[in-house]
Amino acid sequence: MTREPPGCRRVNSLMLYTLRSITSHRSSHPERCATSSQDAFRAFHPDLEFVGKFLKPLLIGELAPEEPSQDHGKNSKIIEDFRALKKTAEDMNLFKTNHVFFLLLLAHIIALESIAWFTVFYFGNGWIPTLITAFVLATSQAQAGWLQHDYGHLSVYRKPKWNHLVHKFVIGHLKGASANWWNHRHFQHHAKPNIFHKDPDVNMLHVFVLGEWQPIEYGKKKLKYLPYNHQHEYFFLIGPPLLIPMYFQYQNMMTMIVHKNWVDLAWAISYYIRFFVTYVPFYGILGTLLFLNFIRFLESHWFVWVTQMNHIVMEIDQEAYRDWFSSQLTATCNVEQSFFNDWFSGHLNFQIEHHLFPTMPRHNLHKIAPLVKSLCAKHGIEYQEKPLLRALLDIIRSLKKSGKLWLDAYLHK
Repeated sequence: MTREPPGCRRVNSLMLYTLRSITSHRSSHPERCATSSQDAFRAFHPDLEFVGKFLKPLLIGELAPEEPSQDHGKNSKIIEDFRALKKTAEDMNLFKTNHVFFLLLLAHIIALESIAWFTVFYFGNGWIPTLITAFVLATSQAQAGWLQHDYGHLSVYRKPKWNHLVHKFVIGHLKGASANWWNHRHFQHHAKPNIFHKDPDVNMLHVFVLGEWQPIEYGKKKLKYLPYNHQHEYFFLIGPPLLIPMYFQYQNMMTMIVHKNWVDLAWAISYYIRFFVTYVPFYGILGTLLFLNFIRFLESHWFVWVTQMNHIVMEIDQEAYRDWFSSQLTATCNVEQSFFNDWFSGHLNFQIEHHLFPTMPRHNLHKIAPLVKSLCAKHGIEYQEKPLLRALLDIIRSLKKSGKLWLDAYLHK
């Protein structure tokens, strides 16, 4: 038996809401929030009363009873149980931040950058000190990437404005990237994970085909931009090495310039000024530029493998209009907990819990995991958790499987 969640038939002027949100930065997900009663809206916004002030004047009305709803297939019992689970998490204070935890994360990033500079300062700019410095800086960049993710999700401070401010500092000054660019991409991913045409993370620009539906569609239409039956092989040459130094770095700069995100651009420039001032004395301008891109190259491998092990191996398909809980479990999986796995992935090894509760501080995700498992067992939903090595290998297996589906459809359908 299914029924609609209360309030899900309200309609707001989202275009106006989006415009106001972009200028005020009050809401993280304007394009996804038609009503504050939806689980997605509740998941993204820790202060519902505050955000509700911006929605109220934009209310147009409610759909007439005879109007069709996209919520007809959602299981009301799962929705009810998930909301009870979130209430339990709130009662357990799992949305409360341990600020020392995040200060230590920031401190260890700064320490890594200091060690990198000291290495080349003390030992010189030979090949061995340079390689050591590059790996240390790539580590600091990866860890800064996980840290900006925390602030971007408003999971550190109670007031959104403080999260936004520190987010710009970490992603801008420590990484040279745009907070607005990240927000726009990442929030769409969270709202509709692994959904074609809605999740930008599965838009592979015809370089790869993912899941089961897309390769078959490409095969039927005789689309062959690349030999997809070999994508599990050329992934090593195109995916991890090039995503950050080529695609993300270019897209970041173009987004800030085209959309006139001057504040983000100023933060990003401060990173590049700091980097060049620090390393030009050792490598010169051209050498420092090459050094920077080598660090991006190393970081890109880390980023791609960690982010893809939780999603690319799961169902990737068109919109199925599932309830919030089911849609996140279908698109995400976990990696087993250990001190190294937590640090290496920025606690994104708890991807399921993070997607269900994106504003929950990452140090509490392991505490809610047993309750999520119980809810999955109750409703017969698979909760996937695997060792780190298997999770990484599954990326290649998934690409190989999709490539075979494409080849079969291309040749025989």
